[in-house]
Amino acid sequence: MISSCSPLTSLLEAFMTQSASSVPLSPQAQQVITWATIGFTLMFAVWVMFAIVGLPIRKQLGLSDGQFALLTAIPVLTGSLLRLPAGIWADRYGGKKVFLVNLVITAVFALLLAFANGYQTLLTLALGVGLAGVSFAVGNAWIAQWVPASRQGLALGTFGAGNAGASITKLLAPALVTAVPAGLLIPGGWHFVPFVFGLLLLVCAGLTWKLTPDDEPRTATATRTLADWLSPLKYLQVWRFGLYYVVFFGAYVALSLFLPKFYVDHYDLPLAKAGLMTALFIFPASLLRPLGGYLSDRFSPRSVTVTAFITMVLALLPMTREVSASTLMLLSLVLGVGMGVGKASTYTLVAQWFPGQMGVVGGLVGLLGGLGGFVLPLVFAASKASLGAQAAFMVLLGLTLISGLVFVVSMLKIKASGRVAEFA
Repeated sequence: MISSCSPLTSLLEAFMTQSASSVPLSPQAQQVITWATIGFTLMFAVWVMFAIVGLPIRKQLGLSDGQFALLTAIPVLTGSLLRLPAGIWADRYGGKKVFLVNLVITAVFALLLAFANGYQTLLTLALGVGLAGVSFAVGNAWIAQWVPASRQGLALGTFGAGNAGASITKLLAPALVTAVPAGLLIPGGWHFVPFVFGLLLLVCAGLTWKLTPDDEPRTATATRTLADWLSPLKYLQVWRFGLYYVVFFGAYVALSLFLPKFYVDHYDLPLAKAGLMTALFIFPASLLRPLGGYLSDRFSPRSVTVTAFITMVLALLPMTREVSASTLMLLSLVLGVGMGVGKASTYTLVAQWFPGQMGVVGGLVGLLGGLGGFVLPLVFAASKASLGAQAAFMVLLGLTLISGLVFVVSMLKIKASGRVAEFA
């Protein structure tokens, strides 16, 4: 499985060998970045696995579109709502401790899911599997505890490339569904997917515990009250960052869940091919996060974010009309470029505006973005009757235009006020 992350390995190596003019990374920081990224990659694969395993479940249980949308979105809800407290816990108790607990608990729920049947049981366990999404807030805080501020844009972007775990699900899960027949000693059919993922998470937890440094004492944070932790949330800017992240990340999660079903239902493609075509959207939306972080460190995160919004709008405009499957795939690839770069530039802004508070602020921004990933698939399903087959892309175009406008207006106001001009 780790070999499936070879693009991430290349990105990590490039990060570690950045120019000598940069602040050098300690061996401990390199270990944290490496294993946080590997762990997050696996966790993200688990977080969105219902986009694939949900299709045979839909057939087996005769689910409606609404029931299917709810099943795929439920894990996103858990992984979003708990990002804020998880980020605070990571800041307070140490990123490694919380990351390991997160890996183990998610593995347990994945293994339970492998033996589950019945829609209500699946919904309940999907809530637990959704804890995989919490790993983003925890990993961000963990990395920020070890990486110098001047390197955090690229470091967090490299970690965020773990979103490519969604492509592992899209490419690997269809084969796992058919690899083991039902009725053997181990769970077969779609049950084999969470079984394999659960075991991999336990292996990853063991290696992370063994190969990463212990958390440094958190004495500076031990006496902080809950009000102290939550004080950054009074700033409107934090909530605006959350809006931008709904577009760059929430929409990414929503499309990762939506596109396989859309290719199967709308274009009558087999599941394996639908998964492959969705993976071509996921790759740039995930693996370009380090590039977005590098550009944000090198230039202005403001200009990088504006470029990301423009790229998304240009891709979404033709997607609101009927196009061929191959054209949609190419447009989704361009859309993924904008999302991948925009996710990184948004978190670079968070790190620059709120240094030392990545757990709480990054947790809230991730929470809002993740909630977008929960709500949007439900909106797609609800709006299909009135807007037609391209409803999802129409909704995303409107959301992107509104968010981009808010960003530009905010940027201009901040610049006119004489405050930090390069931030938005």
